Amino acid sequence: MKIASFNINGIKAREAALCDWLDAAAPDVVVLQEIKSADAAFPAEPFETRGYNVAVHGQKGFNGVAILSKPPLEDVARGLPGADGDDQARWIEATVVGARAVRVCGLYLPNGNPAPGPKYDYKLAWMDRLRRRAAALLAGEEPVVMGGDYNVIPQPEDAASPQKWREDALFLPESRAALRRILHLGFTDALRARHAGAGHYTFWDYQAGAWRRNDGIRIDHMLLSPQAADLLEDCRIDSETRAGEKPSDHAPIHVTLDA
Repeated sequence: MKIASFNINGIKAREAALCDWLDAAAPDVVVLQEIKSADAAFPAEPFETRGYNVAVHGQKGFNGVAILSKPPLEDVARGLPGADGDDQARWIEATVVGARAVRVCGLYLPNGNPAPGPKYDYKLAWMDRLRRRAAALLAGEEPVVMGGDYNVIPQPEDAASPQKWREDALFLPESRAALRRILHLGFTDALRARHAGAGHYTFWDYQAGAWRRNDGIRIDHMLLSPQAADLLEDCRIDSETRAGEKPSDHAPIHVTLDA
């Protein structure tokens, strides 16, 4: 089973680019972030004609997450537990049944800038809620994939120019520590389980020729429960999509599981 994550940066602006990538990469499941569309306005038809079931947790103009899945989706849940009244559409999860059942979670973690400030406080609080949800998922002892835009650069080798990110919410020590607390529950960073060293990036800013200079960062991650990690065959970043026509500033990342 090939499970991907893609921050599409606006489903209406990137619909053609997303469809081209789906046709070329043929993932079984995709979690999307920053769809920037309300549920009713989400253009499901191009994906349904390609054989995908569609589940959306949208928000007009901002945020928004979705799951596209060729296998049926079961027990779909929307919204990260733990904060009544949080109306930001940043979390969706469902069970996907292939050769075996996998709980797939798609997330769009808050950026947190400017930091310090209320947006950074919200980011850290959201990450604490994520840690609690991740612990609950682990307690189920089933394969779990938590994929998405985490808006955290885990280590200096995950940035081409780490020095310029030192005061940014994506790289502050508190952000990195919060991500480590989630990993230390027992999750595996799928990319690092297969590829060591620098040069593995998922985001290149539109400004200052970042793509041309390969001035990227790794902020899109696929975290696997122990049961999912046991099934891991590969993890790849489709960086070539960043060079396409009207691209997102993110590239898809995907895992292949024996499931």
